[in-house]
Amino acid sequence: MISEKRQEPRKRTFLKGRIHFNKGASSMDCLVRDFSEMGARLELSETSTLPDTFDLFIPQKEITLRSNLRWRRGDAVGVAFAEVQKPAAEPAPSVDPSLAVLLRRIAELEAENAGLRAVIASMGSSMGAGSTNGTRHA
Repeated sequence: MISEKRQEPRKRTFLKGRIHFNKGASSMDCLVRDFSEMGARLELSETSTLPDTFDLFIPQKEITLRSNLRWRRGDAVGVAFAEVQKPAAEPAPSVDPSLAVLLRRIAELEAENAGLRAVIASMGSSMGAGSTNGTRHA
């Protein structure tokens, strides 16, 4: 059995994460597999390009955590958070974060849909203008 060196045990998770570094110029996706107030275990496709310090954004928790790299093993890394997160006593009633994400995505898709409709309409009008219905005039 491996001895636990952490001050607080991590909880198993399956959360999407986004790592930002180079002053926000670079980023990569990851999975947050274990999480505690003090640190996390992340899985990502490329660990060798990861700097020693970066920001970890977890959309489902709506938090960004300054993270310090502690170890690398295969496709996983361990990080310690620069500031220990304090759990909120009682969250205020608000819009469910997953609902907010869905509403934002719906707005994005509606905008994309409107853009595609405009492209289709312009294609239809340009095709109709050049058509002579197959008749030739001599």
